Amino acid sequence: MSPKVTSPKVTVSLIKADVGGWPGHSMVHPALKEAAASILGQAKSARTLIDYEIMACGDDLELLMTHNLGVDDGEIHGLAWEAFEKATARAKELKLYGAGQDMLSDAFCGNVRGMGPGVAEMEFAERGAEPIVAFMMDKTEPGAFNMPIFKMFADPFNTAGLIIDPSLHQGFIFEIWDIREHKKVLMNSPEEMYDILALIGAKSRYVIKRVYPKAGKLPVDEPVAVISTEKLYQTAGKYVGKDDPVALVRSQSGLPALGEVLEPFAIGHLVSGWMRGSHNGPLMPCSFETAHPTRFDGPPRVIAAGFQLCNGNLVGPVDLFADVAFDLTRQRVLQITDYMRAHGPFEPHRLPMEDMEYTTLPGVMERLADRFEDTEE
Repeated sequence: MSPKVTSPKVTVSLIKADVGGWPGHSMVHPALKEAAASILGQAKSARTLIDYEIMACGDDLELLMTHNLGVDDGEIHGLAWEAFEKATARAKELKLYGAGQDMLSDAFCGNVRGMGPGVAEMEFAERGAEPIVAFMMDKTEPGAFNMPIFKMFADPFNTAGLIIDPSLHQGFIFEIWDIREHKKVLMNSPEEMYDILALIGAKSRYVIKRVYPKAGKLPVDEPVAVISTEKLYQTAGKYVGKDDPVALVRSQSGLPALGEVLEPFAIGHLVSGWMRGSHNGPLMPCSFETAHPTRFDGPPRVIAAGFQLCNGNLVGPVDLFADVAFDLTRQRVLQITDYMRAHGPFEPHRLPMEDMEYTTLPGVMERLADRFEDTEE
C-alpha cells in the first residue's frame, strides 16, 4: 500500500534525543531502540511513514524517517516524541543514566523544536539517483559541523568538483544562524567566502543551518544540507548535556561527490563538548560499532550512515566511516586526545570562561563571590 501523500516531494526527518545512557553517557541500550521501533513500525504500517531507520551514536537515540508530509509536520514530530517517551519509560524501568534527559517538556505541543530533541529535516524532489548521508555526533555542539560543511560546499582543496565540475563551479548559498540573538543570514560562496568564515569560525555562536544550490541543475529552494541547531542550555536554562547535533547531506549529480562529503572528517578537528560539555577535544569519525565514547566521556564521535533513496525508501545504511582509510585519522585523534588531556583543568583543554556560563562552574563562582576584594593596583 502507498503511504499518505500530501506532497509529491519526499521529506527526510532526522530527530534525536538522549533518553538514557548505558552505562553512564556511553551508549544506547537495545531495549530503547526496540521501544522506538514499536512506534515507528506502526506508523509505517499505517502509511504515515514511507520508511524509517533507528540508529544510535553514543547515548543518543537517532530516528531517521521518510514521508510526504513536509518539514515541521506535527504528526511526524508527534511520532518521534511518542517514540522517545516510550524509550524513556523503558530507560526508567532499567534505571539507565539520565533517563529522559533531553525531554524538556511534560507534554507534546505540536512540534519537538524547543522541547529538547535535535531536528534536521529537508524536503525535496527525489532525483533519479539520490545518495544521502545522515551524520550523527555525540559529546559536542552544533558548531562542530561548521568546518566540515564549509569544506564540503566551499573549499576547493576538499571538493575538487568546485573547480572541475561545471554544475558545482558557481558555488552554494549558506544559511547561517546566530543562535544567541536568534537571527539568520543568507550568504553566497565563493563571493562572500571571507565573510562566511568570519562568522562560522566562531562556532559556539554562528552555525550553518542549511546549504542551498544556486540557479542551475537543482531547485534553488530545496536544501542540499541541513544541520540541527538546538541548544539544550537555551531551553533548559542550565547545563543538561551537550547538544549532540545531527545533519543530512545530499551528494552527487550537481553536488559534492560522496568522497568529498566524507573527506572533511579526516582532519579530526577540535570541537567543544567532551566531559560535562566543558572541554575541547578532537572529533573522531568512527564506525557504528565503535561510536561509544568512554575515555573522559569521549573523545567526541561522529558516524555517517549512507543511503540511496528509492521512492522514499531507505536503501541502507552503509557504515561509511568503517573504511580503513580513516584509521590514520583515528590514530591522530587518539594522539590529540592525549595531548589535550594533559592540560587537565587548564585552557585550551577546558573551555574559556565565556563558554562555561551554563556548566556547573557558575555555582563555584557564587560560593567565592564574597571572598573577592578589589586590588590596590
